[in-house]
Amino acid sequence: MENLLEVRNLTVRYRSSFAEPDAAVGGISFDVAPGEAVGIMGESGSGKTTAARALLGLLPKDRAEISGSAKFGGLNLLALDERALQKIRGSAISMVYQEPTLALSPVMRVGDQIAEVIHAHSQRDWKRCRAEAEAMLARVGLSPANRIFCAYPHQLSGGQCQRVVLAQALACAPALLIADEPTAHLDARSQSEFLDLLQSLKAQTHLSILLISHTPEVQARLTDRLFVMKAGCIIEQGSFEQLYRNPANSYTRTILRSVSQKCADSERAPEFAAEEQLTR
Repeated sequence: MENLLEVRNLTVRYRSSFAEPDAAVGGISFDVAPGEAVGIMGESGSGKTTAARALLGLLPKDRAEISGSAKFGGLNLLALDERALQKIRGSAISMVYQEPTLALSPVMRVGDQIAEVIHAHSQRDWKRCRAEAEAMLARVGLSPANRIFCAYPHQLSGGQCQRVVLAQALACAPALLIADEPTAHLDARSQSEFLDLLQSLKAQTHLSILLISHTPEVQARLTDRLFVMKAGCIIEQGSFEQLYRNPANSYTRTILRSVSQKCADSERAPEFAAEEQLTR
């Protein structure tokens, strides 16, 4: 099957007036197939968020030097100008950030914020965009959708706001969703429900997901393949199960063995937590 996204030798260096450019991402390569969930995992500062932002041209152009290629739908994302990227962001590729309240305007009703995304990427009239926005709110499990539509972000819980951001990201039916620590600010119950929702949407729509997370439980729950990053480089790859049971790198072993008892509640790796308990 032809890959949806092919990243080759992606390198990001930050310019500095005091030293040589510092490589935040050091020539990484990976693929994402249609309908596949691919995880990138590593500690803070490993370069995973920088890599994701580079794909969509979201790094400061006056500081970041980006090289390599990222082919998506026959286009090299890294070679596109801002105008071309604006057409892709939100329509073909969308991104969900870890802090939903920062992604939403505090002075607009959440439904109108979703409708604006639809209107920006279509020729539909405003009434139809609002109707589709309300339908998207229902699709991500927010009800009653008409009341949520009229709410402002501060009137919703963190879990509800994250679902609004997800509805906004999926409003134009993108082929690829980049999720950057999407459950970082959610409590355990909201986190589990949000991951269930992503699993369901992935199965229903054949959505591809690039999941950026340092949390083993999140990666185990959702991803088909996992790439482990350290100091800007991919040091190991495979399924979560493969990397957990037989890691080739001591760093991978360390971060994956931090899987907690919560894994016992996941469909992907219930036995991992049990094994962990036996070795303590």
